Amino acid sequence: MADRLTKIYTRTGDSGTTGLANGTRISKSAPRIETLGNIDELNSALGLLLCEIPKEHSLRPLFERIQHDLFDLGGELAMADPNYVAIKDSAITQLEQALDNLNATLPPLKEFILPGGNRPAAQCHVARTLCRRAERSMILMNQDEKTDANTGNKYLNRLSDLLFVAARSLARENGGQEIYWKPAQCQ
Repeated sequence: MADRLTKIYTRTGDSGTTGLANGTRISKSAPRIETLGNIDELNSALGLLLCEIPKEHSLRPLFERIQHDLFDLGGELAMADPNYVAIKDSAITQLEQALDNLNATLPPLKEFILPGGNRPAAQCHVARTLCRRAERSMILMNQDEKTDANTGNKYLNRLSDLLFVAARSLARENGGQEIYWKPAQCQ
């Protein structure tokens, strides 16, 4: 692979624009760039989550695959070409299968869950909330730009569900437990 970046600073963004993969320059405040940033932030949160779980943990390969998928999704958005699709329906199916398998190991949900329980579960909840933000920004981008990022919307929606269930699972590890919400009048 050739060197991708020979110089880290280019000064081309000093005026508030950035370049897409197709060479187009757009505002750094554009909905597409906001969405790319939110996906990047989510990917970073997953990287931090991976630092919290052991190398032999069963969720590790899944989270590592998701990081690659998110990078692909970012690449798809950076291309700004509705005919270029990096996230396929099969990636969504894989998330659904992982979600079903993980959820089958948990008791039925009867209470609202508060983020926490232990560090990995709390970090997983942070990733979940960042995923929802990325999803919202992608929906907004699609309204403004009329793009064809429906697969990305579905992917982020399933991923946030998966992260919620993964957080539930992580909170219960090593004798831990989930934290249930108690209304103020019940405390």
